[in-house]
Amino acid sequence: MRTREPVLVSAHRCGAGGDRELENTRPALEQALALDVDFVEFDVQRCADGTLVLFHDDWLWVEGRRRWVGELTFEEFAARAPHFLRYDEVLTSLVGRARAHIDLKFTSPSAAYGHPAATYEVAATRMAVEVLGAENLIVTTLDDKAVRAVRDWADDTGHDLLVGLSLGRRVAGLPWARQVRIRLSELRPRTRYVRSRANLVVAKHTIARCGVAAFARRRGLPLLVWTVDTEESLHYWMRPGRAWLVTSNDPALAMEVRSAYPRRRAARTRAGQRPAS
Repeated sequence: MRTREPVLVSAHRCGAGGDRELENTRPALEQALALDVDFVEFDVQRCADGTLVLFHDDWLWVEGRRRWVGELTFEEFAARAPHFLRYDEVLTSLVGRARAHIDLKFTSPSAAYGHPAATYEVAATRMAVEVLGAENLIVTTLDDKAVRAVRDWADDTGHDLLVGLSLGRRVAGLPWARQVRIRLSELRPRTRYVRSRANLVVAKHTIARCGVAAFARRRGLPLLVWTVDTEESLHYWMRPGRAWLVTSNDPALAMEVRSAYPRRRAARTRAGQRPAS
């Protein structure tokens, strides 16, 4: 009988939980690593001078108005973002301790995708591969062209790298027709996955339950589900075979839920019941 592997756990935004000030910061990272999580997830933005930083939002307040992170130099960004890590710092910190789930929040200029190896996304991925090795990281993004660029680069350079197209983006505030188009493309993602060449299915937990998990199984692709926080939802997604990786704001609870499954399997076996395969 085939035994299904345990679902892996990723600490969302370095494991900050519900504290926005701890997102993508050193204290959150060290706390997640102390839990011995499988992956640490973090958001990466690119400053105007090319410096990569861990930061979720693509803007911050500068002199009373919003400024895009991509328009600010690193010095300007650092002066106004009290809590952050540099990308190179976190990569070094993860060596030998956990794998990296790199969620790229920036996109290259459209013209760059004609030369995929020169895109910002590929440059960030190349750096991570050099530090951690392709087997110790995954890359995700909402942008189809960025996924394709990274996948093409990985193939050209001989790296066996998982690159995921994220499904479940926020649509609030967009024209209703665009909202509908986006959600339909996520609930029926085959065309986008074929064109982007994504080899990892990445879906918000609500989207995953609406046919996307079944899509991943049919295509034989690993499934990453985000962000799973409640005990009930964790019990669903941490069951072996439901997903490959679960990202949670409460990685300690996720690992506790995961640890219960071998005990349940053993209990069923002792009771004379066939364990789930």
